[in-house]
Amino acid sequence: MRPLLPYFLLLMILSFLPCLAIAQTPPLPKDLPPYGPLVPFHAPQVLQKKLPNGLTLWLVPRPGFPKVALVVAVRGGRAADPKNRPGLSDLLLDTIDQGTKTRTARQIADDFQAVGGDLAGQPLSDSDMLSISFLSSKAEPALASLSDVLQNATFPDSQVALAKRNEQDALQAHEADPNFIAQRAFTRAFFGDHPYSVISPTMESLASATPAEIRELFRKEFRPDQTVLVAVGDLQPSSFTSLVEKYFGQWTAPQDMPVEFTHPPAQDNPHAVFVLTRPHSVQTTFILGTFGPLERDPAFAATEVANAIYGGMFGSRLINDIREQKGYSYSPHSLLRVRKDATTVETMVNVRNEVTGACFNEILVQLNRMATTPPEEQEVARAKRYLVGTRAIAYQLQAAAARKLASLWVDSLPPEEIGLESEKIQKVTLEEVQAAGAKYFPAGRATIVAVGDENAIHQQLAPLGIPMKVVKP
Repeated sequence: MRPLLPYFLLLMILSFLPCLAIAQTPPLPKDLPPYGPLVPFHAPQVLQKKLPNGLTLWLVPRPGFPKVALVVAVRGGRAADPKNRPGLSDLLLDTIDQGTKTRTARQIADDFQAVGGDLAGQPLSDSDMLSISFLSSKAEPALASLSDVLQNATFPDSQVALAKRNEQDALQAHEADPNFIAQRAFTRAFFGDHPYSVISPTMESLASATPAEIRELFRKEFRPDQTVLVAVGDLQPSSFTSLVEKYFGQWTAPQDMPVEFTHPPAQDNPHAVFVLTRPHSVQTTFILGTFGPLERDPAFAATEVANAIYGGMFGSRLINDIREQKGYSYSPHSLLRVRKDATTVETMVNVRNEVTGACFNEILVQLNRMATTPPEEQEVARAKRYLVGTRAIAYQLQAAAARKLASLWVDSLPPEEIGLESEKIQKVTLEEVQAAGAKYFPAGRATIVAVGDENAIHQQLAPLGIPMKVVKP
């Protein structure tokens, strides 16, 4: 293995060359109409209540459309799964509605469909989330069915066995997708032994998991003092609260302590390229990532703006450079992947083999351009409009607003943040964006994963003097 020094010397050199390496963005036509007024998302009034058993209730009345979107978030998630059973939460949520002490899976499904919706579950890094939308007039039977599932799920052996086979088939399909392979390898390399390294079950954990283990995790994790119920829609707060008290008020927490939650990971991610061999692949899949600010960090809004400028919206620098000007890749992009105790700034791209090195070089240039040069005022204004506007549109959906509020609760943030985030973005200054770029975007801080043909990757990246480590999927 070659030393890291040439790689970082290259990155240092590239950080001083962005203005020379990037063509000027062509001017827009002069006859374009002006922007309309920016209409930010206005924070709804969230009615908050905590039941005596510790269950948190957040209600957002939205009269009119006769449905209610409901999200239940339980602290725990994949990061709280037993170390020897990664992804056990996936099996738990697959089977939580497959039987209770008094009803079969068929009866539960029929009851949920009778109120106008289906129960869906998703394991996240810091929580398990369940969601359902139902007709406003069916609130009582919906809450009755939901409370039965959350308190009395039995996880029948036959349903667990079926879920295990389904998850194994799904995992086998995912492992044919280079983007999944890259994301799994990236989190493992980036977080090491920290629980955030888990994004899915493994074949070994699926084969070994037992119904008894799932029942025990359910008993420890699904408890009212670690749960929020968020409802957004056509509801009358007092009557809806009475229904929640009726069906959830007798839910009791076990005497033992809640499942152990994660501790913040050490910010010592490795600065190297990890290569995963995919023989005969005609393209390379890259993920590059650094640590970013937590959502509760004052620099978070400025980093969102910086990311939009860099690669988080269609008119970003990555799109203009790699797709529009050079044609190396169809869909380069970046995002902030937010967890309770860690945020990552990630760049993703699929690029054909013959231009893998050239495309990768452009990504390094653009990262270091963000880190070393101030953005233009027009770029900042455009990014702020994009971020504020997309939120204003997205949160019109009841389910999206409910899910965001539940995420805020998981992250120990108040519900007012759903409206404050747009205000914070609008107040971001050019200097704050530049500071965020300097702190979170330098390429020399990135962990890099490349999935593809090993020979093609080595041939394309060798001229850049980058050290590479071949790792197993």
